Amino acid sequence: MNKHKISAFLKERRKKVGITQVELSEKSGVGLRFIRDMEQGKKTLRLDKVNQVLYMFGHELAPTPIERADDE
Repeated sequence: MNKHKISAFLKERRKKVGITQVELSEKSGVGLRFIRDMEQGKKTLRLDKVNQVLYMFGHELAPTPIERADDE
């Protein structure tokens, strides 16, 4: 899942359950700044904290195959 997918997933799920960034921050145990960074697609994030937030929605980061051209 690239950074854009993670940020879109997080924002969509958060809004779907009707909680604010502040509420998600409090419920997941990470700082508000981290939630904002995730939703804005920051390139460098601590994976343990990303998983801590994603866990709130029943998900976690995992290796995902990428599509490559046949000649690579």
